[in-house]
Amino acid sequence: MKDLGDMINAVRKFNEQDFDVKKELYSRDASRRVRFNSSHDLFQSQTADWRDTFSVSMLIDPEELPAVCRDETVEFIDQIGKIGDALFELLSEALGLKPDHLKSIECNKGRTLVCHYYPACPEPELAMGVTKHTDNTFLTVLVEDETGGLQVLHDNQWVGVQPIPGGLVANIGDLLQIVSNDKFKSNVHRVVPSRVPRISVIGFFAGRVAPPARLYGPIKELLSEENPPKCKEVLVSEYVARFFKKNSKISPALKIIDSEATDNGRVKNSTVTPRTPCIRLLFHAVSTWTHEMLQLINKRSNL
Repeated sequence: MKDLGDMINAVRKFNEQDFDVKKELYSRDASRRVRFNSSHDLFQSQTADWRDTFSVSMLIDPEELPAVCRDETVEFIDQIGKIGDALFELLSEALGLKPDHLKSIECNKGRTLVCHYYPACPEPELAMGVTKHTDNTFLTVLVEDETGGLQVLHDNQWVGVQPIPGGLVANIGDLLQIVSNDKFKSNVHRVVPSRVPRISVIGFFAGRVAPPARLYGPIKELLSEENPPKCKEVLVSEYVARFFKKNSKISPALKIIDSEATDNGRVKNSTVTPRTPCIRLLFHAVSTWTHEMLQLINKRSNL
């Protein structure tokens, strides 16, 4: 892949095919490894999102992918996986843990690639590309075209995230907030539509979802008498079910926790307010953080 634009163009080619071609992949069955649908939570939410979505499990036989975007998708899955692994190492170190800690508890598993296509909207002021939400994962890594529209809630104000060529956006998810015991906070964001089409490609890292299931709770090394657990342990499947059961789609499972722990380490009834803006990664920039991330990728995978 020459640059991130190759994947954006591949998603555009897929979505601009005739519907008769795309309908072969149309499904609302989340267990399907490759699927195409519109406003995926249409029957769970009170609002409909202005977008079509092509979703792919990152553990997949390439032959299952549509030929029109197969090569680019296979390469992008490989690259986004390596970037995610490197980010988890940096996030582990930021928590004062060994670089492989978050990976050792499989936070980097449960990988899904989601490609959103937002059609041109004739009246964008009357629609919403994606309603406000947090991500029900550990981490998401996003690349978008030059259209813009992503907004982050910061200090009760919606702040636009300006697309930068060659850049990625990384969002902390609810599950990373849980295991970090609030040291990291998931951020509330949304997408506003435009009069021109918009494309985004997102790598989701949801943790271990395959049997045997793993309970995720605050990491013991981060706890003390002064810093007791703020959230109870939860299965990924349990958290996701609560996420879509609620209408707000903003950290619903984090709102059932308490400030006081029980004997078995579980807690109940408290509210966490996610408010951390997203982390932007500029691959052409000289920022120390980006430089360190690229060094990790080069060291581990000879990119």
